[in-house]
Amino acid sequence: MEKRTAAITGIGAYVPDYILTNDELSQMVDTSDEWIMTRIGIKERRILKGDGLGTSYMAERAVKSLLEKTNTSPDEVDMLICGTVTPDMQFPATANIVSDLCGIKNAFGYDLNAGCSSFLYAMISASKYIESGTHKKVVVVGADKMSSIIDYTDRSTCAIFGDGAGAVLLEPSTEGYGLIDSTMRVDGSGRKHLHQVAGGSCYPASHETVDKRQHFVYQEGQPVFKAAVTHMAEVSSEIMQRNQIAPEDLAWLVPHQANMRIIEATANRMNIGKEKVMINIQKYGNTTSATLPLCLWEWEQQLRRGDNIIFATFGAGFTWGAAYMKWAYNG
Repeated sequence: MEKRTAAITGIGAYVPDYILTNDELSQMVDTSDEWIMTRIGIKERRILKGDGLGTSYMAERAVKSLLEKTNTSPDEVDMLICGTVTPDMQFPATANIVSDLCGIKNAFGYDLNAGCSSFLYAMISASKYIESGTHKKVVVVGADKMSSIIDYTDRSTCAIFGDGAGAVLLEPSTEGYGLIDSTMRVDGSGRKHLHQVAGGSCYPASHETVDKRQHFVYQEGQPVFKAAVTHMAEVSSEIMQRNQIAPEDLAWLVPHQANMRIIEATANRMNIGKEKVMINIQKYGNTTSATLPLCLWEWEQQLRRGDNIIFATFGAGFTWGAAYMKWAYNG
């Protein structure tokens, strides 16, 4: 029996219209374009504006774009996983809301939260349903409205994050294309360096938690930076060695867009040049669950059938991972 793998057969995305530049941000908090570009590498980020508009608004548009591009009927979709750390509400799952908004009626779905690793974890999880033969069309969407949990008086975090959504369609392949190998890791002791204190069951929303500004992202930059550089490079190199991929055989590295220096350090450890690295952090910032699919969306036209691609990510938790994919179609 031929081995069945999960291949990406289409990409859709959505980014909000509003652009928050470094110059505008410097009017809100003590920072500057030079400071942000030197330390993070971000020039601007997209922000979702409008009453009542949450993560599902962006995810819906990304998924509808995907279905239209791939000529896929909502009725054909077997499953939808939404990677997100900013769900519309505690329940129901944002995946359920997006399915409803997109007219997907014959599927099941759920949210997956692994910090900035959410999309990769979701894609690897979804691939198992394809490989088992039980599912033929699975949508994986990564979407986050990070502006909803960012303190715009905290210069250590407010320059980093933006809003956006990206989605892919996974379908079975028996020709050797698709997801070939992956590795995922977690170290829960790292949670103290990057988390949101309140809003969960330990510290439900109250006057006290709001007054203490505990519903925003808390991050200790140095430990997060050090761990991200170490772990992203480690698992990416491990995947290359395990699959005997030499630097010259790799077409693209698709890294999580957290910090330009982290991206560069990962590429250096893998011995690949910057020309093989997908980088759009300067335009969108860190969109958390959306960074990887937004990269694929922007580079789709340059992707070729048979390209060797490695995804690498790191997120709150700490979570991290890498995956090797052989691309399935010409962009």
